[in-house]
Amino acid sequence: MSSHRLQSVLPLVLLLAACSEQAPPEPGPGTPAGWPAYGATPGGTHYSVADQITPENVRFLEQVWVHHSGDYTAGEERPDGRRSGPSAFQATPILVDRKLYYCTPFNRVFALDPETGAEIWSFDPELDFVSNSVLPNCRGVSSWTAEDWQPGDDRACRHRVLTATMDARLIALDGNTGRPCTDFGDNGQVNLAQGLSPHQAWEYGVTSPPAILNDLVITGSMVLDNVRTDIPSGVVRAFDVVTGELVWAWNPVPPGMAKYDPDGAYRSGTTNVWSIISVDPERNLVFVPTGNTSPDYYGGQREGLDDYSSSVIALHGDTGHIVWHYQMVHHDVWDYDTPAQPTLMDLNIDGTVVPVVVQVTKMGLIFVLNRDTGEPVWPVEERPVPQDPVPGEYLSSTQPFPTHLPDLMRPITEDDAWGLMVWDERQCREQMAALRNDGIYTPPSVDGTLFYPGNAGGNNWGSPAIDVNGQILYAITMRVPNSLYLIPREDCRQRGRENQIGTPYCSSTDILTSSLGVPCTAPPWSTVDAVDLAAGKLLWSVPLGTTRDMAPFPFWWIRGVPAIGGLTVTRGGVLFAGGPLEHAFRAFDARTGVELWRARLPTAANSTPMTYQLETGGRQFVVVAAGGHMVGANPPGDSLVAFALPRGAQAP
Repeated sequence: MSSHRLQSVLPLVLLLAACSEQAPPEPGPGTPAGWPAYGATPGGTHYSVADQITPENVRFLEQVWVHHSGDYTAGEERPDGRRSGPSAFQATPILVDRKLYYCTPFNRVFALDPETGAEIWSFDPELDFVSNSVLPNCRGVSSWTAEDWQPGDDRACRHRVLTATMDARLIALDGNTGRPCTDFGDNGQVNLAQGLSPHQAWEYGVTSPPAILNDLVITGSMVLDNVRTDIPSGVVRAFDVVTGELVWAWNPVPPGMAKYDPDGAYRSGTTNVWSIISVDPERNLVFVPTGNTSPDYYGGQREGLDDYSSSVIALHGDTGHIVWHYQMVHHDVWDYDTPAQPTLMDLNIDGTVVPVVVQVTKMGLIFVLNRDTGEPVWPVEERPVPQDPVPGEYLSSTQPFPTHLPDLMRPITEDDAWGLMVWDERQCREQMAALRNDGIYTPPSVDGTLFYPGNAGGNNWGSPAIDVNGQILYAITMRVPNSLYLIPREDCRQRGRENQIGTPYCSSTDILTSSLGVPCTAPPWSTVDAVDLAAGKLLWSVPLGTTRDMAPFPFWWIRGVPAIGGLTVTRGGVLFAGGPLEHAFRAFDARTGVELWRARLPTAANSTPMTYQLETGGRQFVVVAAGGHMVGANPPGDSLVAFALPRGAQAP
């Protein structure tokens, strides 16, 4: 083609290219929607009625503001010679009274203008994170309002923001000003270390938001439960939200066993409740997901103390007494603690509405329990599982397996070994073949166990999100192989392992990788899965994330990377996903799993997003924390990022 003809055609080509980039349509009025609790509702559905953003227009989302707290660290030397880990920005903000509230890994609390991200106030508890935290983290705060409170009420502490800290304090702040509510506890705070057995400060703290039930604030704790057998108690406590007085305490000690240590402290060594608590105000029930009793991988000395571990427990809201309990793992020696908030919904089963608790697990098994009785809605089978533990250990002969809902994991063998090259695949096959592998619940061993799912899941604390109208559960599922070793105590110091103190073994777990650092099974290493709860059917499963920020070019092509975070689903039909170890935030079509939109972030969003719209005709915002995770695969950060549809753009 001559240069003259090229010049004459070029304007037409450019015009056609411009027309193909359709301008974003004017957003519809949308449905006002709040986000008053960590999981959107007290039962943690991660579901919003917001519907301005749809599968048709989500591709036009743009960043509208970002807030930086300045609170992040790559790790610090501690006075005892240990080193604190990198910070993990896992917070999900809440929206109350036209203010967005969130906490940082250093336990500072911020109130922001939800439309601009402008700072309204901040509160600094002056946490000594170097001395008091191994894993700097805060997942969220909670909100309480007095019965006669109305939006805009500026009376002091009629609206309270409740937060708990890594150094074991429960703090009440005025929602308008951020000042401590001086009538709560000791000048605004309660010392959660009171009543515990002696411990190092970094062994006990709180990382999850407290629960609010009527005029009670209820909190569990994060206990470093693989350190020693006599770790501090995992007691769950309820306090008067106005005075801070202790109303009740539930320490997970089975009937017939001593509730207290000889010195009068809450009995040490019990399971803890580190994840998010749900409440049902109508039934006056508190639902707690319990961890596994210490230590993680050897239970030969628990002597029945783990009857309430790795379970969902329903407690009476007034007393803390057990109403019912259901155990997902018997005598858990795999760190398969119940990781996610028990999700409360009403499930329509063949025309009958059943109030249920939906519980995802690290094993990739989904349990659905009657909310009133704790009985499984569909049969759960007790199936035989591998035996022959190490000397001194005992095992449960069976474990529970749901029958109606799909298992999100499948067993693996050395035949599933994978690598980027022939030689590193061979490395993986040899490693996997050398480990004991009798399927899920293969016991920990001295010679090494193929640990799959690993202690990060399956499913973890960020899942699930549930479309309560469509009765569809969405979960992030990890599929990363691990190795697990028990090491005789006399060899522990030489191996650099000083954990499980008080037992005959220390332990070592690690991701099973080739020498190239690649997991030893084929990707995807994480997926987003959609399950029809009533039908018991897996609707779709799609890889989550890419290796763009984990590997050098040209190895960006792998889809489905390890993911730590959660999901939010909207009535508009859009599923928003944090989680992958990639500097990106995504939206999927909730019906099909098709990825519709992706935005680059400063670092990974290892958190759970939230969404809101303040009023009809306003904009629906989607907010996610991008600050990395303590595993250190991505740099730590402090970016709270908001997205919305453009204003005023007209469709052509």
